[in-house]
Amino acid sequence: MFPDLDPVHRQMALGPLGGKYHVNERMERKSSGKRRVFVQTETGCVLGMELDRSDNAHTVKRKLQLALNVPIEESSLICGDTVLKNDLSVVKNDSPLLLTRNFLHRSSSTPCFSPTGRDLQQRDQSGPIEILGCPNQSPRTKHLVKDIAKAIKSGIDPIPVRSGLGGSYYFRNCLGENVAIVKPTDEEPYAPNNPKGFVGKTLGQPGLKRTVRVGETGFREVAAYLLDHDHFANVPSTALVKITHTVFNVNDGVNGHIHQNRNQVSKIASLQQFIPHDFDASDHGTSSFPVTAVHRIGILDIRILNTDRHAGNLLVRKLDGVGRFGQVELVPIDHGLCLPESLEDPYFEWIHWPQASLPFSEDELQYIDHLDPFWDSDMLRMELPMIREACLRVLVLCTIFLKEAAAFGLCLAEIGGMMSREFRGHDEEPSELELICIDARTLLVERETSTSEVKDGDKDEFQFDLDCEEEVLELTSNMEEELTVETAFHFRPKGRNGHNLLYKLDESVEEEAAEDTEGDELPLRGDEHAGSVPDRNLNVSKLSLSMKNISVAEKSWRHPSASQKCGYLVGTSSGNRSANEQFPVSSSFVTLADMSEEEWRQFLECFRRLLKPAFDSYKSGSVGQRQRQRLGTSCQF
Repeated sequence: MFPDLDPVHRQMALGPLGGKYHVNERMERKSSGKRRVFVQTETGCVLGMELDRSDNAHTVKRKLQLALNVPIEESSLICGDTVLKNDLSVVKNDSPLLLTRNFLHRSSSTPCFSPTGRDLQQRDQSGPIEILGCPNQSPRTKHLVKDIAKAIKSGIDPIPVRSGLGGSYYFRNCLGENVAIVKPTDEEPYAPNNPKGFVGKTLGQPGLKRTVRVGETGFREVAAYLLDHDHFANVPSTALVKITHTVFNVNDGVNGHIHQNRNQVSKIASLQQFIPHDFDASDHGTSSFPVTAVHRIGILDIRILNTDRHAGNLLVRKLDGVGRFGQVELVPIDHGLCLPESLEDPYFEWIHWPQASLPFSEDELQYIDHLDPFWDSDMLRMELPMIREACLRVLVLCTIFLKEAAAFGLCLAEIGGMMSREFRGHDEEPSELELICIDARTLLVERETSTSEVKDGDKDEFQFDLDCEEEVLELTSNMEEELTVETAFHFRPKGRNGHNLLYKLDESVEEEAAEDTEGDELPLRGDEHAGSVPDRNLNVSKLSLSMKNISVAEKSWRHPSASQKCGYLVGTSSGNRSANEQFPVSSSFVTLADMSEEEWRQFLECFRRLLKPAFDSYKSGSVGQRQRQRLGTSCQF
């Protein structure tokens, strides 16, 4: 199933062994040897250094203090989600670390540091271009890096890319041909060294998509490539690198003025193989695109919850040759806005293409069936140690959703439709996927509440009579029925007369604020669902308690920015709007990172059991419905 793979993907294709990602000897560095790390300040300056066996976080920060004049007591050294203390065992060779200053409580209007003259003169202890993380990169990527290094030494300068909101550069080989596109993490939109005026934040703060932090799109580009097993979706070779050159932008001061002194500057950046192409999907009729290519790209987009799959990041290559007249190849690029830290509204350009409504082929179904999101997560933890656990949970959830939906018989367009939010009037509503997650969290909270009540009763049995005990037992047994039999009521199609579990949330919150409700009622049991669905109402206080526990970020599904900036439909061109207009702030209805490991396991159990009733309801309710309006935003970096 996975023929002719490079070493990285061949190892991945072997599949999970005992549920864990197994690496070869080259990937496991001996703890006794020296390790090299690349420390990046929140303003973009990069310093490469060697870690001795005896080094700890304090000694690393001491070296940085001498090099960059950063007070030790006012800084933290971070690797992904981990704030490093004395133990540096989690730091792998060639890992990027982030140095942040603790004493500032910034807002988007707070000035951020820019590299000082001393910063710019600092020389790190590494070559002009180094691959970070991913210790077993493919030969193709290593060869690409060597070609670029030779060209740099030969004096062949890269070319800045004028389009997009972020800084990016075409790097060339010794023949002057474009071979890679490099995107420095500190030149992203809102990052401190953005060359196009979109500045104002430091690395690690929420970016254009608030679920993707500034400076963290680079490793997402690499993650998409690593997750494209067997080169299934045709993602070009991608790596995270430390690269040094005079072409890169460094801003002076808080106003984003470009630094005029062109000194050598080291950057952490994503490096992606440049693919010669004839045009992008916006310049070519989509009806000629191969069904297989559309399906494969869509499968990847669903797994990684791509929030920016617009026509501009689908390259089109004509396939010349005998018998190939009119045939084209699709190449997906720009995956920096995938794997958000919580469920987001995806942007799937292909969702209304006719190819997306055709059934999956047997090969595609087999590929989906063999996907293992837990093994993928272990692989990414090993290859990209800076990746956040919240991103991995989104990967696991979306892959499970894809696998179950494909096995049920849904096509790509239907799966994408269930993941996309509906834009009704001026209101943004949660997607079907988010509604399932909300229901799963609610059931999990109710299960924990009932368990707690039973335990409290065991501690003081004299406070409960026999009738009360029977009622608790009946509630516990009927909760299991909710998961298997009665859940269909939760998934009535939006826009019809049926009430969803959390529908009319605005009204519920307003009523609770106006009235001081006395006492809480027990949640309705399974046998009470059996009646008329529209008549079912939840107790306001109980609903509010559930909402606090399931981490729905907004009290209302109606987001204030939606009516002002979010009125874009799928397929609408992004045009020449400002950064804020390109990416309007969207609601976060469900977060996954706040759960413990045990809660996460139980949540996934509830989630799986809710899927089939949801698919049944969606399938039966989608027949004859008009095309839904969806909220979608996209941007080219």
